[in-house]
Amino acid sequence: MTAQSKPRELTGRKVLAITVSAFAVIIGVNVVMAYYAVGTFPGLVVHNSYVASQGFNDRLAAQQALGWTTEATLIDGHLSIRVTTEDGRPAPVATISAVLGRPTTTREDVTPDLRYDGGAFVADVDADHGNWDLRISAEAGDGTEYSYLVNIVHQR
Repeated sequence: MTAQSKPRELTGRKVLAITVSAFAVIIGVNVVMAYYAVGTFPGLVVHNSYVASQGFNDRLAAQQALGWTTEATLIDGHLSIRVTTEDGRPAPVATISAVLGRPTTTREDVTPDLRYDGGAFVADVDADHGNWDLRISAEAGDGTEYSYLVNIVHQR
């Protein structure tokens, strides 16, 4: 014969312990997530978003009127940015700059030293593999601003 074990009783103390433990896990995870969210937030983007938005449609129309297309690649630490006109020729870019960084933090942001190689703007960058955002700011000869944001995957 086997001895039957007595079923364990669910007491108020056990229910309280289960409830407190569940909420402790939930609150703990929320605190950790909030800590990392605040720690990686780059901060203020514009001082006054309303004022910054006022000229958006005009800037967008002027940029679209340029008819430029942008392609960017990042392979083995070699960044290449190709800006072309509607007919596929290199666009007449007066000035260009770029910031390469992770989508979620500014900690790894770098400003590549771009040089023109006859068909594209190129630079060697020290970037780890994975997802990167490339924010390009350029200007046409007539002063029209050109902005472009692309997510690229660094391949090795």
